[in-house]
Amino acid sequence: MTGPGTLSVTTGDRPRRAARDPRSERRPKAPLGRRLRGWTASTWFLLPALLLFFLFVLIPIAVALYTSFFKWGGFGRPEDFVGLDNYRKLSGDPIFRGDLLRGLVIVVLSLAVQLPIALGTAVLLNQRIRGRAVYRAVFFAPYILSEVIAGVLFGIIFLPGSGLADEVVGGLPLLGGLAGKWFSDPGTALPTLFAVMTWKYFGFHMMIYLAGLQGVPTEVLEAASIDGAGPWRRFRAVTLPLLAPTLRISVFLSVIGSIQLFDLVWVTTTGGPTNSTETMAVTMFQFGFKRYQMGYASAISVAMFLISMVFSLLYQRYALRRDLQGAVTSAGGRR
Repeated sequence: MTGPGTLSVTTGDRPRRAARDPRSERRPKAPLGRRLRGWTASTWFLLPALLLFFLFVLIPIAVALYTSFFKWGGFGRPEDFVGLDNYRKLSGDPIFRGDLLRGLVIVVLSLAVQLPIALGTAVLLNQRIRGRAVYRAVFFAPYILSEVIAGVLFGIIFLPGSGLADEVVGGLPLLGGLAGKWFSDPGTALPTLFAVMTWKYFGFHMMIYLAGLQGVPTEVLEAASIDGAGPWRRFRAVTLPLLAPTLRISVFLSVIGSIQLFDLVWVTTTGGPTNSTETMAVTMFQFGFKRYQMGYASAISVAMFLISMVFSLLYQRYALRRDLQGAVTSAGGRR
């Protein structure tokens, strides 16, 4: 009913006005002076990191890309422009193709062997056992050692004829055939190198998994135990899904580290015998600082950069996407 001095009541088929969402309202902008002060402060804090990134990342990438178009020995100014010849040579180089294959083998072995060992060790050391702090320190200790020390150590251990490894397996019927081979035989050099890599790096991933396991709520595990879930089912249905973000980060670091592997290989085998343990980084070093073909070595470094960048972008797009959602914040809060 409508009349003078009365309110109109809307019923029937007339559409209601949609409720206003306060989140959709645009926040009033801060005064220009306050925004300028905020930008200035942020710039001053970021300036040292941006300067280091520019000097030690962007400039070397630009120099490597520039010199990859020249036939250059590393001395003087590059003048012999060859265009894409270094990249054509790279695409047909059997050594580089072998590096790609060996890199893929190392990546697969790392994901299939090294990371599961690290995960299993982390799960065991996350239990209430006596001396677990000592075990954690012992397993993490190899990662603290430099790659040079680890390479020299295992070079002595696997020394043909007089090394500790030959003394241990010499009297064993099944492993006696390995004596004297290890790093000196093309068929055993890469598996032996991977065993050294596993000893060196699995402690790092173990600590990452231990940190992730600390974030698994004990209440959820207790509830699953009350429901009758055994240890394996609790691990598979509760612990593993909650540990998935940590696993994805560990996989990413393992793959990138395998692509850029250099120092441990160089100290133990220098890529031999007959290129059986050579990686892209070792090949780049060989051509750049041993054969003085710096232009070709720059092309290899550009190829390594592109492989790492493409993998990083794809992995972030398809694997880390859920982990990164909601992590970007603005001055006014999460967006």
